[in-house]
Amino acid sequence: MTTVTTHTVEYPADGLAMVGHLALPAGTDRRPAVLLGPEGPGLSDVERRRADALAELGYVALAFDLHGGRLLSAPEDMLARCLPLLADPDRMRNIGHAALDVLRAEPRTDPDRIAAVGYGTGGAIGLELGRDGVGFRAIGTVNALTTGRPEETARIRCPVWAGVGSEDPIMPPPQRDAFTAEMRAAGVDWRLVVYGGALHAFHHPPTDGPVVPGVGHHPRHAQRAWRDIVGLLAECLPVTPAR
Repeated sequence: MTTVTTHTVEYPADGLAMVGHLALPAGTDRRPAVLLGPEGPGLSDVERRRADALAELGYVALAFDLHGGRLLSAPEDMLARCLPLLADPDRMRNIGHAALDVLRAEPRTDPDRIAAVGYGTGGAIGLELGRDGVGFRAIGTVNALTTGRPEETARIRCPVWAGVGSEDPIMPPPQRDAFTAEMRAAGVDWRLVVYGGALHAFHHPPTDGPVVPGVGHHPRHAQRAWRDIVGLLAECLPVTPAR
């Protein structure tokens, strides 16, 4: 296990003071980097641990913020903030670019070797950055089968991996079909993995509070999805030995 250093980073976006979590691997050299987007409720310890795990693998990882340092655990608060956001690609792109600027400014980051990984709303932001022409090496999403401006999707020039639960009512088959049709029409190198029996946010550990209907944890598929994401990064953004 390598030594990981973490920092809290503050930056403005969407009219808010965002508070991200930056995890740095051992060494002093520049490393490939991952922009990590959270589910709709916002940045939590779940995403912070994922960023730390990516740093253990040798990546610089920034888990970015969605709500100005707040975690919107009440479903009604989360939906009130996220639904308008998901309907506004420009706002999503602005939030993503602000975080990406922070990641690129980190001296340990190799600015030419960055991937985006995101869950739910955070995954949708990663896809929008790809549609905006950001030169990612890979985009990986879970529960983020959002469609965008079809004429811009051809600007995604990296592999896209997407995971979804077969029983996810928030990402039903028609939405999957629309997403894959958009990727195909744009000539994107894409993959879609459907995890049998899984609901929305199947990757997220159970919470004590109320959740949106159709959400449920699936431990086995959560582990599989993480392995699939790590495999995507190993393929498209391999880590060289630390110096």
